[in-house]
Amino acid sequence: SFEGRVEVYHDGKWGTICDDQWDDRDAEVVCRQLGLSGTPKALSWAHYGQGSGPILLDEVQCSGNELSLDQCKKSDWGQQNCDHIEDAGVSCDPFTVLPFPSPPSPTLAEGMLRLAGGRSPSEGRVEVYYNGDWGTVCDDGWTDLGAQVVCRQLGFR
Repeated sequence: SFEGRVEVYHDGKWGTICDDQWDDRDAEVVCRQLGLSGTPKALSWAHYGQGSGPILLDEVQCSGNELSLDQCKKSDWGQQNCDHIEDAGVSCDPFTVLPFPSPPSPTLAEGMLRLAGGRSPSEGRVEVYYNGDWGTVCDDGWTDLGAQVVCRQLGFR
């Protein structure tokens, strides 16, 4: 349920993506677009089997911050020079344990974040350093997108 060949729906058809330029930043966007929070890993050479039908995308080059593949730099829909042996795959493995980031430097700066009160260094209440003190962040309007920004700022994937 968290890995497989990546297929996209365009112009009434499902098709595959060629693995030219395919990397973990592209996988990160696919995992995000699917609502999966595991560790993103790009797989090439039809790792999850060859698809059939059209190859709809090629030369996908995401920065990793996009919300969907459609926002990434890529070839025009249907423009490709590939065979299905190059179908791209993704794993969004929820069981991969990532190392904890190194602790922040002792110098405190405005806007610095930390997590407090969690069971591990990778979870907890979000606190921000402002005007010489640590304070909490109100959850009004808080979404997964805000949590992703906090995780990235703290060095987590």
